[in-house]
Formats: sequence, C-alpha cells, structure tokens
Amino acid sequence: MKIAVIGAGFAGLSTAKILKALGHEVTVYEKDREVGGVWAASRRYPGLTTQNVRSTYALSDFPYPSDYPEWPSGEQVQRYLAAYAQKFELGTLIHLQTEVTRAEASTDGQGWQLAYVDLATGQPGQSSFDYLVVCNGTFSQPMVPDFDGAAEFQAAGGVVCHSSNWPGDASVKGRHVLVVGYGKSSCDLAQAVSGAAASTTVVVRQLIWKMPKKLFNVLNYKYLLLTRMGEALFEYIRVTGFERFLHGPGKPVRNSLLSQVQWVVTVQCKLKALGLLPSIPFETISRSTVSLVTDGFFESVAAGKIRVCRDAVIRRLLAGPAGRFAELSTGERVPADMVVCATGWQQRVPFLSDAVMASVTDAKGNFRLYRSILPVHVPRLAFNGYNSSLFSQLSCEVGALWIADLLGGQLKMPTPAEQDRDITERLNWIDKRNEGKHAKGTNVVPFSLHHVDELLQDIRLPLGVLTRIKHWLLPVNPADYARATRALLARYRKA
Repeated sequence: MKIAVIGAGFAGLSTAKILKALGHEVTVYEKDREVGGVWAASRRYPGLTTQNVRSTYALSDFPYPSDYPEWPSGEQVQRYLAAYAQKFELGTLIHLQTEVTRAEASTDGQGWQLAYVDLATGQPGQSSFDYLVVCNGTFSQPMVPDFDGAAEFQAAGGVVCHSSNWPGDASVKGRHVLVVGYGKSSCDLAQAVSGAAASTTVVVRQLIWKMPKKLFNVLNYKYLLLTRMGEALFEYIRVTGFERFLHGPGKPVRNSLLSQVQWVVTVQCKLKALGLLPSIPFETISRSTVSLVTDGFFESVAAGKIRVCRDAVIRRLLAGPAGRFAELSTGERVPADMVVCATGWQQRVPFLSDAVMASVTDAKGNFRLYRSILPVHVPRLAFNGYNSSLFSQLSCEVGALWIADLLGGQLKMPTPAEQDRDITERLNWIDKRNEGKHAKGTNVVPFSLHHVDELLQDIRLPLGVLTRIKHWLLPVNPADYARATRALLARYRKA
C-alpha cells in the first residue's frame, strides 16, 4: 500500500521502519528541520533529560550508544533518533520542513488526499495515499494560560512563553524568571536558570509527588516503577493473576509498600522542612504522569536560589515604573521579567476536517481510539503514539506492529460495536481514576506494559512467560521485544 505517516518522532520513525520492511511504500512528513518530535532542538528547554534510564527508553533493536549517560539529554535522544533513521535507511522516505495542511478522505473511502507545504520554499504540493497514520504526538500544541495584563506586560519588554518555545537566544542573566507548573519540565528549567537569573520563582497550583532517581541515593527508581511489579501496584481496569492478590487480600501489603516509599521520599527530599509536602497521597504519582526529582532542585530551594509559591496561580501580569511583576492569587506580587509556562499541551490534529474529528473524538474532546490506535468509524486511518506512557517508545513500536498486522489482514478485530464499548469503558475508567486529567484519552500511565501486552496478544505474539517473570522484578529491557518484530516479518514473508 501507499502509506502517509505524519510526524517523525518515536512513533513516526518506528511506524515507517516496520511498514517499509513489509514492502509498503511509505512517505513521512515532518514539519521540523530534523527528526525527533519533542526531542527536536526547536522544542527543547534548558535542562531537558529523559525520565527513563537509557536502558529502558530505547527501541527494541537499536540500543543507545554505550557512552551516553543513564539519563540522556534531549539533544542526545534526538541524535539517537537520527541515527535510527539512518540505520534503517529511512532518510529517503522523510520530507523534513514539510507541513501537512489538509488531509481529506477520498470520496470512495479508499484513501486520502494530502495537501502540504514546503516550509523552506513555500512551495505547496498534493499527494494521494491508500492509508494515513497520524504520528504527530500527544504534545502537539503548547498550552499557555491567557493571563490578564499579558499584552501590556510583553509590550513593556516582558516575555511570556511555553517551555517548549524557550527563546534560546534570550539571556536570563540578571532577569527575574517565573516558571508556572510543577512537572519535570518546570523543575528542570527552574534549576537550569537559577544560577544566572536574578531570581527564580516556581508558581504551583497543586503540589504533586516526585520520585527521586535513587531512593536514599542508593536504589535506582527503575527497580520500583519500571518493572511489572511496580506497575501492578496500581489497579488496572481488569485485574488478573497476582494482581488480584495485591488488590484483594494482599492490599495491606501493597498499601504498606507505597506508604514506605512516601516516607522515604518525604525524608530524602526534606519536603516537610521545605514546606513542599503534597496534600495528596503518594499513589497519585501515577494518575496521569510520573515526575522525577530534578537533580539539585530541592537543594536549590533549601539554599534560597529557587522559591516555590505553592497553592497559587497568576492572577494578572503587571508592568510599570517599578518593574514587571506577577500578581498571585495569594495577593503577593512576585518580580517577573520572564514567565515560562510548563503548563502542558492541547492535543490538536489541525489537518483533519471537523467532520473527521467529530468521528474520532467525543463531546469532551477525548480521542475515541480502539487500543489507542484505531478510530472505529473512519476507514483507512490510524494513530500511533497516542498512548503516552512510561515506555512511550515501546508502546509506539508495538503499536506499529499492530497497525502492520491490521493492514496485512491477519489481525482479528472485534465488531465495531464491541470496539465502541471497549473504548467507552476505558475512557470512563480513566476519567474516574485520574479525576479528568488524562490527556484527552491518549494517556496510559502507569499501565504501559498492560497496554503493550494487549497489543501483542491481539497480534498473536505475546511475550514469553520467563521474560514476563524476569520483568516482574527487573527493569524492562526493550530488546526482549525485538522477537515480536522478527516474528511478524517472518509471518508475512511466508504468506
């Protein structure tokens, strides 16, 4: 088939690689100057690193260079993805600086017509395809709050931006920097600029729990959260096997373990002394994201280099003869020359028509995708990478195998009505569990491996029992999943 893939991050590249290996004619459109998605230079902020250790954040058949640190930088991840594209000869398939402006289904429902523009030359173009795979990522449009007084603040020389749109040529030396948010990106950025800025303030609506990279500076967190045991501590939509014990008769054991971890994190990070003890239980760390402690962040707070204003939001921005300020909901005025918003993302697919989006999403804007991939009522369209998790890259790669098996005609699918029921059940469960904070149905945290298992089961390539047992206590090794790709390719070569 002639297949268009939109986006060249983890999802787009792994999808292109697998579909190409199966003989499809693949074209990848990427509006950035380079591959990498969220790791591209245009979207990186100071201090950006991975949350996963490199051994768990690789694609199954392409490990990171051995000289990379345990937590690679954003630049290193981009270089890794560029090397992946080169290794599997994807370069000729990828059209960089090419933005898809419109994707319309053909009148007979048998394909797609894409309109695009070369951003370097302004030259428009059109192409027809048999199938479309959307891999533009769940972090597609930065979400910046609409602050009162922002226009006047910026007219007076103040800066308001999203963390992904960091003004790289702007110096923070001697300037007052205010960071909005308390996720990993906000703390990374605050720590990175605190040495040069006149002041660094972090404004937090609600404190969340953060996981140290090493508990008591000894036990790597990967042995707790990047294992099947760690995932099993949180109750999945359907509980099977040993998880029935953990969330049944053994629940006191499970609760005790989480309480012990909460105590360790509280003591290690000195949260009580710093006034940064969250008011929510530790198990909420997994509701929609898991945030690691930024190296040096709490030490900088203790030393007065970073100030955290908790339980507060910006009421308005001010600029006048006395300087530039942010007035908080607490009534305090904080000096602010730069307001950097690490406030999340809005998921947008601007090249799809309103009619298609109405079929793909519900009234709340949640993406209704079976297995986080397939819209039930739009033919010849799939999404990959719409399953953000602790193992996003693995979810993308196995998602690509699922799409390949679907296109090959050997994937046994439930009826459309059964798919719709499954989607509704899952969205309702996620909504209740995450209190409405689940990235519009595109987030599977912390149930990364449950999701991957479901996809592999669908394509009749489940992980072996011994490997699953190994992953129960040891961090997941993506290389253990490479056999699934080899087996799927062999299946279709025989066919």
